[in-house]
Amino acid sequence: MVVQGLVSVPHPPPQPRPQPAATVDRPQPAAAGLQPLGYSRPVRVRVERLGITAAVRPVGLNSDGTVEVPKPEQAQDAGWYKAGAAPGQRGPAVILGHVDSAFLPGGRAAFYALGAARKGDRVEVDRADGTTAWFTVDAVTVVARFRFPTRAVYGPTDTAQLRLITCGGTYSPTSGYSANVIVYAHLVGSAHTATAPPQRGGP
Repeated sequence: MVVQGLVSVPHPPPQPRPQPAATVDRPQPAAAGLQPLGYSRPVRVRVERLGITAAVRPVGLNSDGTVEVPKPEQAQDAGWYKAGAAPGQRGPAVILGHVDSAFLPGGRAAFYALGAARKGDRVEVDRADGTTAWFTVDAVTVVARFRFPTRAVYGPTDTAQLRLITCGGTYSPTSGYSANVIVYAHLVGSAHTATAPPQRGGP
C-alpha cells in the first residue's frame, strides 16, 4: 500500500537518510500510565517544525489494493486510512499525503516537507471529539515502492502509533516517484494532560 506522486516540482522535496529496518520495526513503548485514546476521526495534522498543517480526510482502498489519497485538486489535504486505527487509539494510525501538486503554488503539496522530519519531532493530530493527540517521531525512512514495509506500517501494535507517508526517492515522468517517505511515531500525550510534552528534536 503506497502513495504515488503527481508531478515533478522545481525544487525536489527533502529526503531522509535510509535507516536499518530494526530501527522502525520495534514500536516505542508507551509512557508509564499513558493509556490509548478512544475512537475519534482525525481532522487536522501538524508538524510545526516543518511548517506542515493539513486538514485530514478519511480514505479507503483503491481497486488495486493501494490506499486512496486525496484527489489531485485536494492535494493540500492529507488522507487518513479509515479502516485502521484512529490517531491515539491502540494500533497504527496511518495518514498519507501528496508531496507535490500542479494545483498548488510551487507544486508543493501537504507533505512536501515530510522528508525533513527527524527523531524527536512532535506531531499533533486534532480529532473530531475536540482532543489533540501528541506523538513523538521515532524514525524517518525512505523505502523503494516495490519494498514497501506493509507489516511495519499497517501491522498490529500494542500501543498507539502513527505513520505519516508521502512520496520520495527519484522522480520519473513515466512512473512517478521511486520510493516512499515513512515517518514512524508513538503517542506521548493528549489535550487531556496537564502540559504538552517537550520538543526533543536535535539542532
